[in-house]
Amino acid sequence: MYLPFLWPAVQTTATENDSIRLSLLTCAPGEEIYSLFGHTAIRYENPSRGIDAVFNYGIFSFSAPNFVLRFALGETDYQLGATDYEYFAKEYEYDGRSVWQQVLNLTNEEKTELIRLLEENYRPQNRVYRYNFFYDNCATRPRDKIEESIEGQVVYPTTPPDNARSFRDIVHQYCQGHPWARFGIDLCVGSDADAPITRRQMMFAPFYLMDFFAQAQISGQQTERPLVSSVEKIVDVTPEKDTAWMPTPLQCALLLFILTAAGTIYGIRRKKGLWGIDLFLFGIAGVAGCVLAFLAIFSQHPAVSSNYLLFVFHPGHLFLLPYIVYCIRKGKKCWYLVLNLAVLTLFIVLFPLIPQRFDFAVVPLALSLLIRSASNLILTYKKK
Repeated sequence: MYLPFLWPAVQTTATENDSIRLSLLTCAPGEEIYSLFGHTAIRYENPSRGIDAVFNYGIFSFSAPNFVLRFALGETDYQLGATDYEYFAKEYEYDGRSVWQQVLNLTNEEKTELIRLLEENYRPQNRVYRYNFFYDNCATRPRDKIEESIEGQVVYPTTPPDNARSFRDIVHQYCQGHPWARFGIDLCVGSDADAPITRRQMMFAPFYLMDFFAQAQISGQQTERPLVSSVEKIVDVTPEKDTAWMPTPLQCALLLFILTAAGTIYGIRRKKGLWGIDLFLFGIAGVAGCVLAFLAIFSQHPAVSSNYLLFVFHPGHLFLLPYIVYCIRKGKKCWYLVLNLAVLTLFIVLFPLIPQRFDFAVVPLALSLLIRSASNLILTYKKK
């Protein structure tokens, strides 16, 4: 919801008025995957002009042309929106998401400058920006605008220290209770996400930004003051817990492995290739590999290029599937499966040494592909 009346009001509001308040809002996570990490916005209150608005850098539209493709390519455009605070608060209350407000301890000059920056950024020609999940998002944009407005330097706490977290560590924190979201993100994000990051990089997550702001100091030439003057929970709701049971990725992967192993043992004893199992397994692995290869080669998303899971899931499974099925049906040795067996064996053996953290559900999936590759060799040996 945009406020057409806000633009001219904001444009003429840069006054040294002690009643003006500017605050950082931090919103609790939601249930949708795009809301799992929470949200950040800036609240602007000017009682003398009847303004109580929220500036939100997280506006996007699923209906935008080629949204899915552009999202996969890392070319998603977000924009700054201005929303009436009452509407904003009711929306989060309806969604069962609490909101915390940190009132910024700014001078009148700094308030004027921050309003000017938001006003300038809200202009139609300036409000759209290229979204980057780790480096340029709804949390980093408000932080940067607030820092730009301050006369002095914002000094953040030294805890946690630099290199104490990785992007994947923080993603896992916010995916607790959402194992399928964590599994999907772990599949797509490569080894770069496991590199240690700085405290500033940690602020891509709204609640890390909130914690850093709570302890930050503004250091001037002769004075020092806290960045935040007060904290309040302005939307206080208790989210409903989802009690519906759902199998986890690991449980599903183990079940698939057990069924694959049972089918393989049956096929070896009956001297049957059971190529339908391979059509299913290698077809799904090949499709997953196409997605990972596409992200690694074409996407601008950070940390998706160096993905060691491409040794397990890669397009070769899909492109060579007719050859695999042909060899199994004719009882011939499939040299592609021989190579795949060697690669997967090395992957399983070296699993603890690979410089990338994987969801453990990958292991049963890799073992399923491995035993199907091995079964081809066993059957062709038995038929000799």
